[in-house]
Amino acid sequence: QVQLVESGGGLVQPGGSLRLSCAASGFTFSLYIMSWSRQAPGKERELVAGIDSSGGSTTYGDSVKGRFTISRDNAANTVYLQMTSLKPEDTALYYCHALFQYGSQTYWGQGTQVTVSS
Repeated sequence: QVQLVESGGGLVQPGGSLRLSCAASGFTFSLYIMSWSRQAPGKERELVAGIDSSGGSTTYGDSVKGRFTISRDNAANTVYLQMTSLKPEDTALYYCHALFQYGSQTYWGQGTQVTVSS
């Protein structure tokens, strides 16, 4: 059974940091491109960050460049999102996503809520 389980969300003050984790199971993690996306109420889902299957290449949305860092541990089947200098506009439900690097198979997690507020 395929699972992507996000954790690490919560309430944080502006300027604070959070580290999200996404634990994968049920598929060959090292063959999947992983990414984090987010969706705020009333807004479309947007890509936050992506990382290739080996962890050697990353990409970021313009709004988070320089503040967020995506990484992965293929031995632990986990992808991370380190978020720093958080802003109220970062408030959203954050989703983990897996895309098979050789095809179109894709999986989504259930999301973890991040709220940035004083």
